[in-house]
Amino acid sequence: MRALAFSKRVCKELLRDPLSYIFCLGFPILMLLLFALINASLPAAAQMPLFEPAAITPGIAMFGLCFVMLFTAMLVSRDRESHLLLRLYISPMGAGDFLLGYGLPALVLSLAQAAICFLAGAVIGAVTGAPLPLLGCLRSILSLLPGMALFIAMGLLLGSCLNDKAAPGVTSILITAASLLGGVWMPLDQMEGLRRVCALLPFYHCVEAARAAMGGAIPLGRALAVAAWAAVLGLLAVLAFRRKMRV
Repeated sequence: MRALAFSKRVCKELLRDPLSYIFCLGFPILMLLLFALINASLPAAAQMPLFEPAAITPGIAMFGLCFVMLFTAMLVSRDRESHLLLRLYISPMGAGDFLLGYGLPALVLSLAQAAICFLAGAVIGAVTGAPLPLLGCLRSILSLLPGMALFIAMGLLLGSCLNDKAAPGVTSILITAASLLGGVWMPLDQMEGLRRVCALLPFYHCVEAARAAMGGAIPLGRALAVAAWAAVLGLLAVLAFRRKMRV
């Protein structure tokens, strides 16, 4: 109950920030339109399968989750720097209550973002003659749940460790790394050496799990790999936040 009460306050903070609408909800749609236009402008022989709606939509959905990480990290670090949390530390809430209070609104935002992204992808696919299967979209959203937990945990960890000036810069670097190493924009299966490196990180598995789910597969192994990363980062976030509470 304490975490739920705190999450209502966090939710209000997210709703008051116009940038959360632009980057978390509007930017993925803009990227989908951009890649659809790029692919449509190419000759038929030069069009890239990676930019087809069924392939690019899951990648853009994962890319959008990076901005949830950004806003989560900024919110936690800003609360720490404003000394709001220092006043709340005297309450009965523990580190887990605080992080759950931050994480629940971020999860709702992630689900809304994924739903809007796949809806936009379905509309673009219908217009371009490459419709997305409804069940495939639902499976992809479900396969992204471990990815949502991963990026929320990363945001909580960074927000617990960094101040409000350092958090945006570090998360921006991670956003770029996640998009490149996840294979959102480029076909990693044609770059074997780079693919092996990317396979050691969760971003590649997150994107590939969503794409496989869109095609009808059940990417259990990849989902479990992402979930393991999320669990470890979540534990580190709790430990880091608890340490800050004692300082």
